[in-house]
Amino acid sequence: MKSKLVKLKQFSGNKATIYGVWFDELKQTSFDLFISENINVFKSELNDIVARLISIGKTIGAREQFFKQYEGMPGDGVCALFDIPGKKLRLYCIRYGTLIVIVGSGSYKNVQKLQQFKKLKDENEILKTLSAEITRRIKEGDIWYSDDYMELEGNLEFNNEENED
Repeated sequence: MKSKLVKLKQFSGNKATIYGVWFDELKQTSFDLFISENINVFKSELNDIVARLISIGKTIGAREQFFKQYEGMPGDGVCALFDIPGKKLRLYCIRYGTLIVIVGSGSYKNVQKLQQFKKLKDENEILKTLSAEITRRIKEGDIWYSDDYMELEGNLEFNNEENED
């Protein structure tokens, strides 16, 4: 499935840049899909997540304490926007320091471990794969940071079929 990183201007600001993952097949970002899948049942939690993303991008940056670390493999940056106690939604992200966040998708969490719920596991796997590809492209010089380290530049388009051989 073809995808690309797109800057989410409604969240990005002078403290952090927030990206979404646009999927050509879905004709939307995975974050848009996350919103539409959860709006009816988890509206107040979605409002909290949106407010937190705006705050991260425009006023405070992507501080470590806002994220639950190590939701992927060591060093891949996959994390979850930190849970508010008693809340059920889990949004997976890739965090690059305090300046760049790529939001993916997620779901409600009604289990102890993400591996126990296929939707959470699948969404986590998508971001782990994306993170590995971004890391490879940074090492090869196909993706780089802007001069102010606020944005990713270069080849931000992905064709997941290429990686499924």
